Amino acid sequence: MRVKVTAKVKVVTPNPSSLHKLILFLKAFRDWTQYVANEVWYLDHIPSIRELHHRFYRALREQGFRAHHCHKIEKRAREVVKATKKNGGSKPVLRKLTARLDYQDYKLDIRNKIMRVAVLNNEWVELKLIWYDYLDKYLNNSWRLKEILVSYRVNTIWVYLTFEREVELRRPKAVMGVDINFNNITFTITDLEGRLITTGTTSFSGLKRALTHRIIAEKIQRRYSRKWRYVKGIKESIRKHGRRAKNILNDSCHHMSRKLVEIAKEYNAVILLEDLSKLRNRVNGSKKFNKKLSLWTYRRIQSYINYKVLMEGIPVMYVNPRGTSKASPIGGKLSFISYRLVKLPNGHVVTRDIVASWNLALRGFRLLTQDVGSRGSVETPKAPDQMQTQEGMKGKPVQVPVVSKIPKI
Repeated sequence: MRVKVTAKVKVVTPNPSSLHKLILFLKAFRDWTQYVANEVWYLDHIPSIRELHHRFYRALREQGFRAHHCHKIEKRAREVVKATKKNGGSKPVLRKLTARLDYQDYKLDIRNKIMRVAVLNNEWVELKLIWYDYLDKYLNNSWRLKEILVSYRVNTIWVYLTFEREVELRRPKAVMGVDINFNNITFTITDLEGRLITTGTTSFSGLKRALTHRIIAEKIQRRYSRKWRYVKGIKESIRKHGRRAKNILNDSCHHMSRKLVEIAKEYNAVILLEDLSKLRNRVNGSKKFNKKLSLWTYRRIQSYINYKVLMEGIPVMYVNPRGTSKASPIGGKLSFISYRLVKLPNGHVVTRDIVASWNLALRGFRLLTQDVGSRGSVETPKAPDQMQTQEGMKGKPVQVPVVSKIPKI
């Protein structure tokens, strides 16, 4: 199975002329992607790549794009239109200055940490990478560098390096159900016969701390409601609290996902996560609840778990969480003591989170044992060959998705 990960690296240009050429290229890449998307939008069908290539290749080449640039523009425009029409949205408008490049359009000097990127009219721009030591592990023979994404925003250039390698999935010996909540993450592990092995809860304080900074930023906005947009110091204070909230959530998600991966490795367990797609469309809570929901990083935690465990050869599956916190995992009927506490038919008092994670593990156990071989061995769930990127995670998760973004650890 192929696993893809993407590292985000900051870069600088040695001279202003290189930066100017790069920005012109990114603007042309965005504008012509928008042009192709506009033309495709009014068609009564989604054209194939061959059809787009036949229609737009010559015009793109006349603008100074290389052959592989043309292919990426056509492919990106098709993806945007197809996804927008599938979700019932209006005509897409592209604003970000980004460009995806194949390995033919860039050259990387690992020793000197310099990258040369092909821009318009067969010119090349030299970029100096701000390298991190943790990226060295992706430069060995097991990882191969594939396409890159160059982005320019807030006067900063970023390069996303995509690495790929083959990973052989382990044959699981246990099932681990994971229930992600606002203030904790609860897991339950069962063996391949459905018997309970262990359960545990880890507190998650990142959301509460990030919410505090969000509230402070909103109070500043209300206090200076008429002039905060025009005063540099006030804007910087608001951005400071926004950055702190973002960093807290990122660090907390990495910390929690590493803990869960270590537990899964210890028990050699396949991980069962909740399919929470379109959650925000289904809930209708108070303003306070919606504010929490906007910061709730369940998808990010799932994404971090995905790429960390798949790099270890541990499979990940998604199951429908409907009713998992209301059904008894051992049969019989639950007795609700309070909103959080329930009594099992055998008399033990547990939380609803434990019940939910236990039921998730049992649903995963039933999925794993649906196709048992002739000798009674459980087969590892099949995973698709092509992994999704971070953008692909915005929709419904696939069976074994991979996160493409690896922030600095």
